[in-house]
Amino acid sequence: MNPAFSIITPSYQQGRFIERTLLSVLGQRPSSFEYVVIDGGSQDETLPILRRYEDQLTWISERDKGQTDAVNKGIRRTTGGIIGWLNSDDIYYPGALTTVEQFFDANPAVDVVYGRACHIDTNDQTIDDYPTEPWDFQRLAETCFICQPALFFRRSVVDRYGLLDESLQFCMDYEYWIRLAQSGARFEFLDHCLAGSRLYPETKTLGARVKVHAEINEMLKRRLGRVPDRWVYNYAHAVVDARGIDRTNNFRFARAVGWESLKAARRWHGSISPSIRHAVWHWVYDNGREALARRIGR
Repeated sequence: MNPAFSIITPSYQQGRFIERTLLSVLGQRPSSFEYVVIDGGSQDETLPILRRYEDQLTWISERDKGQTDAVNKGIRRTTGGIIGWLNSDDIYYPGALTTVEQFFDANPAVDVVYGRACHIDTNDQTIDDYPTEPWDFQRLAETCFICQPALFFRRSVVDRYGLLDESLQFCMDYEYWIRLAQSGARFEFLDHCLAGSRLYPETKTLGARVKVHAEINEMLKRRLGRVPDRWVYNYAHAVVDARGIDRTNNFRFARAVGWESLKAARRWHGSISPSIRHAVWHWVYDNGREALARRIGR
């Protein structure tokens, strides 16, 4: 008989955190689950830690093509009816899998369920709540309000709609949610805090924000046929932040973000829409007026 859950942890060089990840999974008590760790050939303390728990999980360690490849490899190696993936620096909160299992049992027409989550620091302390929102596909196109470790989907979703897109390095989860929704999968929001998503300077998506936002915009253009204005502005902010421009200098910062927004609009839209032109004009005008008022005040 297949287990109720398959939990997959992709890992590479996360010996600093992986034991906490493992314990957060192994401490769950759903009706049944299998746990597989797909390691990319770590050279730190990861493997000794995995050996310590190998009577409770399955693991492999070999070179792979990155996180997306590792998750897909884990999905192919497992058989559980509900799938979740938990990165090797994130955690589940106690009772998360039982809560999800009960929800799926009570809602057989639901394909995907996601809950609330917290950003946590290196000591597992809460930084803030992840900005999760109730399900709305149009809103999802504007902002990724789903926290990946707090989402679970039925294996039938994979059978119908395929695996993660291995051409993506950063937004493979966001692309998958959009693809599933476009294909007719039914999403539901579970108002329960299920997972902690760790934030620290070495986090992949924090350390490469310009690349992250560029990949998101390319993906959105491909999947939606357009890049929502908000993602154009997000990219522009990432570019300006990467240059180290002082945010306290409101006028200079607004002017730089405005210029990068116009360039990004041409890159992904082929032209500058009236809405972006209007927004940029107001940013620069409003912040320039504030700067002038401060100067006169002195």
